[in-house]
This record gives sequence, structure tokens and C-alpha cells, in this order.
Amino acid sequence: MKINEKNLSGFAVSDSPIDKEGWLLKRGEVHKSFQRRWFALKGNLLFYFEKKTDKEPSGVIVLEGCTIELAEYEEQYAFKIVFHGAGDRTYVLGADTQETMEAWMKALACASYDYMKLMVLELQRKLDEIGRASCRERV
Repeated sequence: MKINEKNLSGFAVSDSPIDKEGWLLKRGEVHKSFQRRWFALKGNLLFYFEKKTDKEPSGVIVLEGCTIELAEYEEQYAFKIVFHGAGDRTYVLGADTQETMEAWMKALACASYDYMKLMVLELQRKLDEIGRASCRERV
């Protein structure tokens, strides 16, 4: 997928709604130490910044085709974003508390387009059931 970096950077700091934001630790891909980063979740895009006030993100993770899992054998309150397929990267993140970790894991797990599509289908099914029940009551 080709993404226009200028548009993406603009979207990252725009006034568009933020689903979740806060400080997390992120393990580097090359240097395996954890670095404190500011994260902002907008839809299925997880932006991260070195500082909360930065005007451009250091990076972005597109939350499609991945799972959110506990990171055993890592730092306390650590979890990971695992992309499935040959050569796909795994991001290891850490929170300050159990509660913060669980909130981030839930938000990230619900951020993908596929998840939203499933929720819309489920809501449509419930609406159809209510409509059918309402029709039966009138008869």
C-alpha cells in the first residue's frame, strides 16, 4: 500500500478525533531497548512521536492484519502488535500499569477495519431481528 507521508503527517496532528492517546514504551527494532513515546490512535492508524508536542510522527503502524497479544518474557505490562506473514514485524509496547495496558490492548484490538465491519454486520443483524419482532407484534 502506498501512503502519502505528507498527508499522513498532517492527519496525525490534525484536529480529527483521537480514539486513544498516551505515553507507552516502545522497543526498538534495531536497538532492543525500550524508549518512551507518545502514541495517538486515530481509527486504524497508530501514530507515535518522540514528544507529545512534536509536529510530525516518528512513525505509524497500520493496524490491519495483526493481533494484539500479551508479551510474555518482556517488561512488566508489555504487549505486542503481531503482524502475520513472512517477514512481518512485531511491535513490543509497554505500559506503566496493568489497567493502562489492558485499555490500550482493547483499543488496538478494536481499531481494525475488519473488526468494525464485523460490528456493523452484528448491529445490522440485531436491527433486522428487532424489525421482524416488531412486525410480528403488529399482526
